[in-house]
Amino acid sequence: MTTLEFADVSFSYSPKKFVEQMSFTVAEGELVGLMGPNGAGKSTVLKLAAGLLSPRKGSVLVGKQAIGSYSGKERAKLVAYLPQILDLHAPFRVGELVRMGEYPQDGTQALSVEEALHIVGLHEKTDTHLAELSGGERRRAYIAMTLVQGAKVLLLDEPMASLDIRYQFDLYRLLKDIVREKGVSVFMSSHDIGMGAMLDRLILVKGGVVIAQGDPDTVLTEDTVQDAYDLNESVGTYMATNRTICRAFAVAGA
Repeated sequence: MTTLEFADVSFSYSPKKFVEQMSFTVAEGELVGLMGPNGAGKSTVLKLAAGLLSPRKGSVLVGKQAIGSYSGKERAKLVAYLPQILDLHAPFRVGELVRMGEYPQDGTQALSVEEALHIVGLHEKTDTHLAELSGGERRRAYIAMTLVQGAKVLLLDEPMASLDIRYQFDLYRLLKDIVREKGVSVFMSSHDIGMGAMLDRLILVKGGVVIAQGDPDTVLTEDTVQDAYDLNESVGTYMATNRTICRAFAVAGA
């Protein structure tokens, strides 16, 4: 079942085209990565998916309906968006932040605050101030908020940014568990080839255009990586090898 669909979507901030004729789908219960170099349009694609931007051409559909046709509260029940830069020093306790996710649900959310905190491993830090958490714990607190929100699609912009490798893999495994246990779809941007190799599917973009999509082994070939990131042959080979090592590590620790 398709949860999110881009149908021939184009967008521009100016007369110059920024996203051009993008078409792809994210199915229910998939963990899909959006990859590409800086300036490729990844953050713009996620904002279009969240309904924060409107396409110049084409349609962004959630549940077979245009995302822009939903009211704000209806949209919040379907899609949860976390930008790359979070307010990590907001003056809230963990439980207070997570409880904000209740807003669109009118008391009928699928998960309670307590259940969401258990899923992300922060149930013992309900009363802890955000400023006292590590970077990885703060991101997990925001993810707990989106779980309480009850959205069918999680849109995460560079959720691994600024996290050391331990927290990256912890967050990856958390997202895999959420997808598997809750049937939620996760669509996340990433600049890390190794992490991308561990996802269900990848959409690789360059200059606002999809240049490859499919399973990681199909997308992350040496030639495609060299083309997407303008790398020489030796660097492309190294990146492909790094992809294989990271995937093996993830499987071993799953």
